[in-house]
Amino acid sequence: MAGGGGPAKADEPAPHPPKDQLPNVSYCITSPPPWPEAILLGFQHYIVMLGTTVLIPTALVPQMGGGKEEKAEVIQTLLFVAGLNTLLQTTFGTRLPAVIGGSYTFVPTTISIILAGRYSDIVDPITKFKRTMRGIQGALIVASVLQIVLGFSGLWRNVTRFLSPLSVVPLISLVGFGLYALGFPGVAKCVEIGLPELILLIFIAVYLSQATKITKHIFERFAVLFSVAIVWLYAYILTVGGAYNHAAPKTQATCRTDRSGLISGAPWIRVPYPFQWGPPTFDAGEAFAMMFASFVALVESTGAFIAVSRSASATMMPPSVLSRGVGWQGIGILLSGLFGTVNGSSVSVENAGLLTLTRVGSRRVVQISAGFMLFFSILGKFGAVFASIPSPIIAALYCLFFAYVGSVGLSFLQFCNLNSFRTKFILGFSIFLGLSIPQYFKEYTVINGYGPVHTGARWFNDMVNVPFSSEAFVAGIVAYFLDNTLNRKDPTVRKDRGKHWWDKFRTFKGDTRSEEFYSLPFNLNKYFPSV
Repeated sequence: MAGGGGPAKADEPAPHPPKDQLPNVSYCITSPPPWPEAILLGFQHYIVMLGTTVLIPTALVPQMGGGKEEKAEVIQTLLFVAGLNTLLQTTFGTRLPAVIGGSYTFVPTTISIILAGRYSDIVDPITKFKRTMRGIQGALIVASVLQIVLGFSGLWRNVTRFLSPLSVVPLISLVGFGLYALGFPGVAKCVEIGLPELILLIFIAVYLSQATKITKHIFERFAVLFSVAIVWLYAYILTVGGAYNHAAPKTQATCRTDRSGLISGAPWIRVPYPFQWGPPTFDAGEAFAMMFASFVALVESTGAFIAVSRSASATMMPPSVLSRGVGWQGIGILLSGLFGTVNGSSVSVENAGLLTLTRVGSRRVVQISAGFMLFFSILGKFGAVFASIPSPIIAALYCLFFAYVGSVGLSFLQFCNLNSFRTKFILGFSIFLGLSIPQYFKEYTVINGYGPVHTGARWFNDMVNVPFSSEAFVAGIVAYFLDNTLNRKDPTVRKDRGKHWWDKFRTFKGDTRSEEFYSLPFNLNKYFPSV
């Protein structure tokens, strides 16, 4: 028959049935593993989130005029605030096992503040560092208002009600795949360390766990701890053995285990506190630019939250729960501004990928990891030991975790009709533009030293260049627009886009499982009901 596709015959193989919850997860949100295992898994989440926590201050603090001590203190502060935000999000926000850490989305806007002309005449580097930090704090404090208002007012709830399985596929997929530049290019900076870590991680997590039936879950769940410990020891042996004594400074900085300067710069005990760098300063243009970065982070975190809910074997979040989580993420950015972390907060994509690897989506595990963040942020020397893991080892972890998050995004295609030409158009066009537009913006910036939008107002440039440099943001916005404007009211199209699968999750009481996964503790739902 021309055009293909009559009804399936009885003897033909049936397709895999769609599942509201991810099957074969060992521990879901509300079922914690035994305490010893939960503590080890929590420590593993702490190790994974250290990558972003260390890399961002390492890149920004020297530009601000800070030295090793300032860098160590900023990392401690970022770690401390990440612990607070993770506890708040897992307890009062979405209640998903999501780690809330630093975000690369805020980095371009932060660099613009660092390069502002009013700081260029400051001679003393420490004074320059503190004044720049205070300017960044002011911008973050103002930017936090956006997510707080959108989240707690319910406006973001009204936006996310129009999401469908089809429109979240490009968003979540590029939340993971869009971070490809942080993967193998980071491994290649010291390939003799990064590549062994990548190979060993895959071998332990995938092949070794399949070869040994008795201890399968041990290798699967703790592959990160095993592989990082082995390769870190190997890197230490190369360092003390003199393998890098005559190497280029850049190679020594990425390969050696003693070049981070964190252990010598970190104090033994230090408790970060608000306004530790002085009172924040405010600039209207920089605040608006940071607000746009906050909106980009909001869109990316929406995709990451949905990915976490899937990986933790929870049902789709009701829009009211997602909006509540966004409000608390805004509180997280406010805390980042008050404490001075040099960076805003969003959902940690790498930790979302770790949930899929370990098949443990327990809320308790992530809350334990938040405890490790707070503990090691106060005991600076001990925390600095783990924070000095060479960056190529962390980049190797990213190769797997970002890939997992991207694949979680693709898994929502199970609810869609892939034989529909409308589905093919929205899916292909949004993903292609999500990759192509940011690539243009990034290439233009590398070649010219500034973005395609280049005016005398650096803050205005960031308001345009930053959103269009985010793969997930571009793909998510394009898919959302097309999915909600092309024949949306056609009942056949509604089924093609998978919307009927999420009808029961439109309201909090539409499905009994929503109360199990997302209810607030201490009977707070009575006073703050979800709708």
